[in-house]
Amino acid sequence: MVIELTAQYMGLTLKSPIVVSSNPLCDSVEQIQRMEAAGAGAVVLPSLFEEQLTIKDMDLDYYLEHHPDALPDQLRFAPDMKRHNRGADGYFAHLYRTRNETDIPIIASLNGATDGGWVRYAQMLEGVGASALELNIYHLPARFTESGAHIEQTYLRLLRDVKLRVSIPVAVKLSPYFSSLPHMVSQLADAGADAVVLFNRFYQPDIDLETETVLPNLQLSNSAELRLRLRWVAILHGHIPIDMAVTGGVHSGGDVIKSLLAGANAAMMASALLKHGPDHIATVLREAETWMTTNGYKTVPELIGRLSQQHAPDSTAFERANYIQALNSYEQESS
Repeated sequence: MVIELTAQYMGLTLKSPIVVSSNPLCDSVEQIQRMEAAGAGAVVLPSLFEEQLTIKDMDLDYYLEHHPDALPDQLRFAPDMKRHNRGADGYFAHLYRTRNETDIPIIASLNGATDGGWVRYAQMLEGVGASALELNIYHLPARFTESGAHIEQTYLRLLRDVKLRVSIPVAVKLSPYFSSLPHMVSQLADAGADAVVLFNRFYQPDIDLETETVLPNLQLSNSAELRLRLRWVAILHGHIPIDMAVTGGVHSGGDVIKSLLAGANAAMMASALLKHGPDHIATVLREAETWMTTNGYKTVPELIGRLSQQHAPDSTAFERANYIQALNSYEQESS
């Protein structure tokens, strides 16, 4: 039986449902070419950060390096962006070269949380050749006066601003921390989002007991993290008119199949590729093809949403009843 892995995501035709999410390997055109050869359907470039745009626009590089005390606090402690993405200009050059030396969709990523000038870079990224945009909005609500409703409006306003300036598809990468995720996704759909990406892995700081300092500490994902994504994709599938991608916890062919069955249009990978290299994509696709052959599936669309809440034999499996069932399953395994 011939397996057809072609998938549709945000109106883009992908040769497979695997999308490489933003990670350091995507800084290299050669590594992206390896991902393409291994079967990746698309690649998301590392994010272009608002700090990069601010530093470039205000010509702050010299002051940050030589006279940081002359700057106000909010700029004095801006992170060192020189090691990330080659700076704003370098990002555009990398995007241009990647688009011209590969044949798969290249998705640019913007990381910001405010309205204003950086949104214009969405237009520039489209002009350079981005196939789509992913809004990687990292907003940590650390102010006690900031309401959840205000945060939601920030996301929606940012999306609307970007959609007004570009014609390419736009996805919004979300965290799982909204008080009502279905309502938030529904609002994003109404505001023009072409897709949502579930979920952003916000990296938490650690504390070094030897030096008594706070450390940034990157930990790679594992397949156990996929469960949170599966639940929400399965609940949302069939109720919103936009695509969904799963990111976080996709490491194997089985993880890709689970994502599709829950209702995702694409399964994004990063940690697995950092562990095993870009060629791991080919292994994952072979595993997925083997499962599809064994279970009588020929195409990706046949899988999407088959075990979503809308179509699952037991729709309560994704809601509150699942909590008690999960506890009972552990007791049964222990006895």
